[in-house]
Amino acid sequence: MRVFVVAGEASGDKLGAALMAGLRKHTPDVTFEGIGGDRMIAEGLQSLFPMDEISIMGITEILSQYRHLKARIRQTADAVLAARPDVLITIDLPEFGLRVAKLVKAESDIRTVHYVAPTVWAWRPGRARKMARHIDQVLALLPFEPPYMEEAGMRCDFVGHPVVTDPVATPDEVARFREGHGVQEAPLVLILPGSRRSEVSRLLPVFSQVVADLHMQRPDLAFVLPAAPNVANLIDEAVASWPVKPTIINPPQDGVKAKQAAFAAADVAVAASGTVSLELAAAGTPMVIAYDMNWLSRQIIGRMLRVDSVTLVNLVSETRVVPEFIGANCQPKPIAAAVLASLDAPDDQMQAMAFTMDRLGRGGLPPGERAAQAVLDGLTENGGRIA
Repeated sequence: MRVFVVAGEASGDKLGAALMAGLRKHTPDVTFEGIGGDRMIAEGLQSLFPMDEISIMGITEILSQYRHLKARIRQTADAVLAARPDVLITIDLPEFGLRVAKLVKAESDIRTVHYVAPTVWAWRPGRARKMARHIDQVLALLPFEPPYMEEAGMRCDFVGHPVVTDPVATPDEVARFREGHGVQEAPLVLILPGSRRSEVSRLLPVFSQVVADLHMQRPDLAFVLPAAPNVANLIDEAVASWPVKPTIINPPQDGVKAKQAAFAAADVAVAASGTVSLELAAAGTPMVIAYDMNWLSRQIIGRMLRVDSVTLVNLVSETRVVPEFIGANCQPKPIAAAVLASLDAPDDQMQAMAFTMDRLGRGGLPPGERAAQAVLDGLTENGGRIA
């Protein structure tokens, strides 16, 4: 069996490596070609070119690299057509992967699978119909996504979210973390301003005031801020002027386990919107979600949103127990009040987080293996082939 797999970001590399391991478990003679990072290379992939060449985010960055990206898209499609694999699997990064699939479908009948469904349930539903022109099957991370893809004409399999297999700190690691940072029995508030420079710059002033308000009302609270590597310097500079300074955790120096221990040790978190809500749910940490954007983005996204919550725990659990303060509502005082309320009465969130993890596949087959089974099943349906 020959598989061509394309990933363009660290998260996609992680998904791809788990999928490759799952395919090898069920089809030992499988061979892989494509684009990936260190994890996929360790699973036997020879990358066509370095993955980071297509790891480009943002409209300005994409436009500045347009010619180069277009050439890489054509090169990748040509490599797929020359290889004639049993299946082409593109992982997330739709700006690149779906364009490759479109070119491949225009010149062949190679089966195409896209791993990570686009968020058509939240905004731009027309993306599903456009995808269906050149994607045969979608592998979804969230349990409510398949109907949206199926309605557009694609097979869609819910395969589980990788967060359910991520390590969670043990009680001993939590105890060592608390002792090592001098917080012992103090209630611990986790501050998570995001990982992109633009969002961190916008949220840090708000979070600074949240921390100050919380400290004024509850002087016993301790604060910890795990900094993503690419924004660590920005955070260090900003926090130096905060009236109440949290303990900063820098994963490259302190180790990944320090971040895991911080998540598990915290009693409550203030977090930017995103998949971090699922990481917190996996650790069993109640949260308050806060996010803001520039004025134009507020107007555009506000009009395009199709859901009344942007927090995945709320959406997966079909509750609205996680407080969120988005756009103009991202104000320090109500955020601080919600943090204290969540700290004092966490039970509803604890139940919703446990239910979310169960719905995402905790305790079942690992998502990578489920994804592999779905790909193999898709290949054999409707007269599909496996060489």
